[in-house]
Amino acid sequence: MLASGPIRILGIDPGSRITGYGIIDSDGRRSVHVASGCIRTTDSGLPARLQVIFSGVQELMARYHPAAVAVEQVFMARNADSALKLGQARSAAICATFQVGAEVHEYAARAIKQAIVGIGHADKAQVSHMVAVLLNHREALQVDASDALAVALCHAHTRPLKARLAALPPLQAATLARMPGRPRARAAGRGLRR
Repeated sequence: MLASGPIRILGIDPGSRITGYGIIDSDGRRSVHVASGCIRTTDSGLPARLQVIFSGVQELMARYHPAAVAVEQVFMARNADSALKLGQARSAAICATFQVGAEVHEYAARAIKQAIVGIGHADKAQVSHMVAVLLNHREALQVDASDALAVALCHAHTRPLKARLAALPPLQAATLARMPGRPRARAAGRGLRR
């Protein structure tokens, strides 16, 4: 896949009750909002909810034909049962993309916030605001849809770098992957001898 060409990306913010989706067209420098919303399940049992998520994502794939799918990774919550349900909802959404053959990419919540807001511990309001700014979107976005658009934008922003790293010879790519990040700036007054 060329990093410089335009691509349609489906971002998914999985949830067992509400799964957010956001679709953008991006060339790596500029992204345009195509569609966003939520797949809402009923209060029925988990298998029925997973079927709704699976069918909803299949419908999105058939309607919008994204070339890439970006999904938020599951984080370990305090409640193991909730984490398992979230993982199953995520799996249902990912499996629904297989028939079309789009590439699937996963991103940690911290990486998504870092790519969109610039800090990994940003709150939902900050993420939603930056999503609206980056997409020049004037209408209010639902929280889950905004989160899904953030996942799609994260992939759009990191895709060119991934393509450049993939084009490097294996030894050089491995060396760059092992390099530590920039050192953090020290807080004012810390580390000074008195």
